[in-house]
Amino acid sequence: MRQWTIDAFADRPFMGNPACVVEPFEVWPADGWMQALAMENNQSETAFLRRTADPSRFDLRWFTPAMEVDLCGHATLASGAALMAEIYPDLGAVSFDTRSGVLGVRKAAGGFEIDLPADPPRRTGPVEGLAEALGVEPVEVWAGRYLVALLPDAAAVRTCTPDFKALGRLQGEAGEGGQIIIAARSDHDDADVVDRFFGPGCGIDEDPATGSAHCILAPLYADRLGRPVVQFRQVFPGRGARFETEVAGDRVLIRGQAVTVVESRLRLRP
Repeated sequence: MRQWTIDAFADRPFMGNPACVVEPFEVWPADGWMQALAMENNQSETAFLRRTADPSRFDLRWFTPAMEVDLCGHATLASGAALMAEIYPDLGAVSFDTRSGVLGVRKAAGGFEIDLPADPPRRTGPVEGLAEALGVEPVEVWAGRYLVALLPDAAAVRTCTPDFKALGRLQGEAGEGGQIIIAARSDHDDADVVDRFFGPGCGIDEDPATGSAHCILAPLYADRLGRPVVQFRQVFPGRGARFETEVAGDRVLIRGQAVTVVESRLRLRP
């Protein structure tokens, strides 16, 4: 059984966010087996696929080293890339049945486009302990699935050195605790917005490229900029990732590239 490590939202190796994608199963393995493999892989997410009667439709689940999660954008992109670049190169689009509904990935110019549910955030009041945990006072705080702290400028985003234990205890009005986006308008013309994602609440101190975070940021900044298409740069130290988002009704289209770095073979089966 094959497995791929794919750098999602990257235009070259060792950038973006790596995810492991396991060759599709006919029947789901036991949850404990999938969790153990995700822990062994030790990437932020391992994606597991199951075939259906439709050759372009698959069931998809995501596991961090600590738990199964409801949505993972970069591992969705990586799953689409594994299917359309490594296994079935004649496919131009695939769809996935997931805990977050039906998600789509299609080939786009120079890369891939994923179709995810929009998560427009709502403005909230101050969150006790957030400024202390981040080491910087947010200008505004918003909440969707994750908390969103808008910082004074791009430099504050890049240099933020949070207290991850303290962040992991925060909830505010977000749907999931211990998971925080920081963002600000970019100071370079290669992007409109720079951002980072901290996820100690799900076992990941910082994620290099986070598709689900941009389901929140895309509608927020599309509204602020007055246009549906926004260019984001996630500035994880030493890697970084680029996203182009387009708000389309209650969906967010996220475009990016993917690079396969490793093809491996598992010596065990569930």
